[in-house]
Amino acid sequence: MAGLLFILSAPSGSGKSTLVSQLRSMVPNLDFSVSWTTRAPRGSEQEGREYHFIQRDEFLRMIAADEFMEHADVFGNYYGTARTGLVEAAARGNDLLLDIDVQGAAQVRKNMPQAITIFILPPNPDVLERRLRNRSRAEGGVEESVVQKRLATARHEIEKYHEYRYVLVNDVLERAAEELSAIVIAERSCANHAIDGKPQNPELPRYRKLAEQCLLQNSATRLQPVLASFGLSL
Repeated sequence: MAGLLFILSAPSGSGKSTLVSQLRSMVPNLDFSVSWTTRAPRGSEQEGREYHFIQRDEFLRMIAADEFMEHADVFGNYYGTARTGLVEAAARGNDLLLDIDVQGAAQVRKNMPQAITIFILPPNPDVLERRLRNRSRAEGGVEESVVQKRLATARHEIEKYHEYRYVLVNDVLERAAEELSAIVIAERSCANHAIDGKPQNPELPRYRKLAEQCLLQNSATRLQPVLASFGLSL
């Protein structure tokens, strides 16, 4: 039986990669779809762990062969999710996590409306800018034009938050990681995804409550000041 499909999106600099790492250490039987990209590795990134790094010509060949479930051009580099990752996860009966941007998420939602969508918000523009500058330094130097372009793109992506079922604010890492884990666990329980005969997790009611608080329709109070800091409204 194929597993659940989780889509996780966030602006660059929102701490999404760290949250994904935390989630995978906290929740078992969750496959991670390693995307393909034409950009160069950053810092300690390794081939096959964060991304599959390939040349532009090879990526274009894969597009022509319809090997991607979704793909997009982001800041001049291609990113894509290969269909093979989804097929392999389904064969194992595991759930699958896609870490993709809003463009890719829209493509996947169109083909798989049953996917469980989660959007990660940075707490405010100042924190986002600081994270982006720190990333630029780690990549070899701060390029002001790149930072400003990413900030502008982030605001555009944040405007899409309402297209997602769940919305989290990554202000406190431990809390955001627990909320993200709760969403996965709660959705599994709703889909009767647990193994037959396995005792129910005694923490399940707490996880369900946490997940419910992160549903878009239940998040107005928490989201309003965050969105306002980016010049947006509910």
